[in-house]
Amino acid sequence: MPDPRDPAADLRRIAFLLETANEPTFRVRAFRNAAARVAALDPGHLAQRAAAGTLRDLPGIGEVLERTIAESLHGEEPVYLRRLMATGGRPVAELGGALCAGLRGDCHVHSDWSDGGSPIKEMAENARDLGHDYIVLTDHSPSLRVANGLSAERLERQLAEVAELNAALSPFRILTGIEADILSDGSLDQTPALLSRLDVVVGSVHSELRMGERPMTRRLVTALANPHLDILGHCTGRMVTGKRTRPPSTFDAEIVFAAAVRFDKAIEVNARPERLDPPKRLLRLAVEAGCRVAVDSDAHAPGQLAWQPYGCDRAAACGVGADAVVNALPAEELLAWARAHEA
Repeated sequence: MPDPRDPAADLRRIAFLLETANEPTFRVRAFRNAAARVAALDPGHLAQRAAAGTLRDLPGIGEVLERTIAESLHGEEPVYLRRLMATGGRPVAELGGALCAGLRGDCHVHSDWSDGGSPIKEMAENARDLGHDYIVLTDHSPSLRVANGLSAERLERQLAEVAELNAALSPFRILTGIEADILSDGSLDQTPALLSRLDVVVGSVHSELRMGERPMTRRLVTALANPHLDILGHCTGRMVTGKRTRPPSTFDAEIVFAAAVRFDKAIEVNARPERLDPPKRLLRLAVEAGCRVAVDSDAHAPGQLAWQPYGCDRAAACGVGADAVVNALPAEELLAWARAHEA
């Protein structure tokens, strides 16, 4: 086992880097105060607390600080510190801006065919005006009746309309897709034959969001193993603002993200202000696991296409690299990645 590091020094370094990146003062203060508290303790007593799992009994020590101290005591460079070091202390806004500048498209866009407010053409033209090369049209699937989800017949008609629009809008491309409901057993709410014809499939949970942790874990892993699914949308289903706030669903994130890596699927960073999903804690775990991500607007109206920077800032703050973002790929490379899932 490697020699213990100095946890107080690691905590002070994190505080410094957070300050350099212009992160909120309360977060900087939490790490700096924890550093002072840890430095005042006898090293043996601190190690005993870590071994007994009682670090959180100390004032001001929460889950993130507990994990950081424990990693340092085990001789590991803390994950939190490693991620901040990777950003070089650059401000989050600068890093988020760089991620946004590298985006080629948006993989989660709705139209008035389901619960969006504008025609497909209008959404496409506005995305083009924002500098995108493509969007993935992802209207809802049949079981989400409240959102006017597309039956197989209506989806067939939409595919024909998209083909006509692509002929007129070239070189801009509307990639065919769907936001398929992930049903309680992990299956996708659309026929496999139709899903196989789509360019990119986003799968999201919209029902039974309070399912227990074990069945929800199984549900998400089953969906990720499905060769037709490419992107796991707003994975916790939380709502953080607005008229209907909702806590996140619970699942074993390590297992789910390991499955995403195993099957080379992407975890969505949903940029809608009321979602901002996944929470940063989970997004950091996804980064550590090596997951690909898709930074999407989940736009239901033209102006909402401009919400991607909210997702880019969150992604940058959690250490997402540009090489992990699937919608930073040119259209043909994105399509090749998605097709490989069905090979």
